[in-house]
Amino acid sequence: MEVILYIAALVAAIGFLVLCISIGVTLFSVKNTLNNIASTVAGIEGQMEGITRETTTLLSKTNSLADDISHKSEELNTVIHAVKGVGESVNGLNKSVQRITTSISNNVAKNEDKIVQVVQWSNVAMGIVDQWKQRKPINEHHANKYEDNTTMHNKITDLRKK
Repeated sequence: MEVILYIAALVAAIGFLVLCISIGVTLFSVKNTLNNIASTVAGIEGQMEGITRETTTLLSKTNSLADDISHKSEELNTVIHAVKGVGESVNGLNKSVQRITTSISNNVAKNEDKIVQVVQWSNVAMGIVDQWKQRKPINEHHANKYEDNTTMHNKITDLRKK
């Protein structure tokens, strides 16, 4: 029986040895896996530093562009206000011209008879001057001027109708 005891101890020792070898192989595999994970994490860490650097640069450029756009927007606002002022000035000028035109039209309409009389009297005066220069009889020249005055009155009336 002693032999069985030795054999049982030997089987237990061999089992323990197999257990230790398999634990060693497993631990060696875990060591390799952890080394691979550590190198992967180191690579990711390096890439993250690059991404962080690029992100910081990009953020700086974005802030610079935002400041530039804000500055240009302010300058554009001054141009827009200037153009608006020019437009308002042109509108004011148009209104002034329209008032003047209306005033002239109203005054011409009010003084229509007076204008006709002035034209007639000026024609008479020119007739007298012409007669004086030519030393012709007044009766002959006056008949011609009366026809001219009538023609001038008809022209003014036609212009008013237009």
